[in-house]
Amino acid sequence: MTERTGDVALAKGIDLGGVVAMGLGTAVGVSIFSAIAPAAAIAGPAMLLSALVAALPMYLIAVSYAFLGSALPVSGASFAWPARFLSPHWGFFIGWARILANMGAMVVLALVMVRYGSMLVPLPVKPTMFLALLLALLLNLFGVHIAARAQKILLVGMLILFAIFVLWGGATAMELRHFEPMFPQGWHGMIAATPLLMGLFFGIEAATEAGAEVADSRRTIPLGIALSIGSATLLYLAVGFVALGVLGAPALGASQAPILDAAKQFMGPIATPLIVLAAVLSIGKSLNAMFAMFSRSLYAMGTAGMLPAAFARVHPRWKTPHVALLAVFAIGCAGLFLPMELTFLFLAVNIPNLLKYASICLSAARVTERHPEIYAAAAFRLAPGPMRFVSYAGALCALVLIFVGFEADWRPYALLIGWLAIGCVFRWAGHYRTSIRTR
Repeated sequence: MTERTGDVALAKGIDLGGVVAMGLGTAVGVSIFSAIAPAAAIAGPAMLLSALVAALPMYLIAVSYAFLGSALPVSGASFAWPARFLSPHWGFFIGWARILANMGAMVVLALVMVRYGSMLVPLPVKPTMFLALLLALLLNLFGVHIAARAQKILLVGMLILFAIFVLWGGATAMELRHFEPMFPQGWHGMIAATPLLMGLFFGIEAATEAGAEVADSRRTIPLGIALSIGSATLLYLAVGFVALGVLGAPALGASQAPILDAAKQFMGPIATPLIVLAAVLSIGKSLNAMFAMFSRSLYAMGTAGMLPAAFARVHPRWKTPHVALLAVFAIGCAGLFLPMELTFLFLAVNIPNLLKYASICLSAARVTERHPEIYAAAAFRLAPGPMRFVSYAGALCALVLIFVGFEADWRPYALLIGWLAIGCVFRWAGHYRTSIRTR
């Protein structure tokens, strides 16, 4: 592994606030504006407990990220750790699969952001999506400190707007009768709604992808992950509690824009601009963080020789992986030709992400078992036995969740298999070119 060579050129421009802004900012994006409605339709008020159950696998996975991030902070961690501790081939395929996942994620974020913005002003869909991708590129291209500062500003704005929703709605429009019965579909309904809410916590580990650019990373990364996932859990529960208390489970479950419909009950005409602004800020910061995460993965693969060396270039003035960032922008633009169906896109994003999570957990277990010097260097770690248990439990949860969405739409699974087949050809061609040069 040679990624440490390139890391020296990257500026350490992310502090604790930046780590939290990236993690919380990535996780709190599209899902909060969409997933709570179908979850309420299935589980009723027990949807709040479904959210807690959905958080448990991500808490397990977050322990592995915090452990490895405090022991071995690197850029492009989701590639670098599996490539080092599992196998280079496995690291490559995780990174390769995430190209497809991140393409889908950028399209989802840009599409939903444009749909919300169109509630105020009619917007041409794909040209506006292109402009959103271009703005995210510019925020990240000229220095990680600019991207981190923008992320903090967007996060603070979003939190203020959600606080207004929770406090105003909680004080004036809630009716406790809407929480009865708590389990209209029994415990089965609560469990059935859980997979819909898993995506609420995806991306909480975002800052580990830029680990080499985090100041005092061995302390900052685990603390930032803990603050991010804890804050996200409280935010989701507060927003869901108020939305349920205002609308009731039947109305909430039938809503196409649940938070907006709840806000209209007590905010009146200012609800639409306020919630649309919250959605644009929330989704915009997720898109901003996506550029930072994805570019570092491509950068790490380029540094390791698994993608062309140009991806490992760092701009001498801006100290950013500018070629990788331009590639992310190009990939996002190519994604504008994907089907604009959210179920398809969500699955195309979630399957590779879950593979990534399983790989990180297995990497954490491997470090605990076989690399005592790295384990000892971790600023955050459990005892060896619990560390192995949590790591393997997180990997198992991620692998099980991969198959949950097959009945909803099989096409993303077929797309991923085809994309991995192309990766096999690309990997073989790279080995072949190397063997020819060394003869």
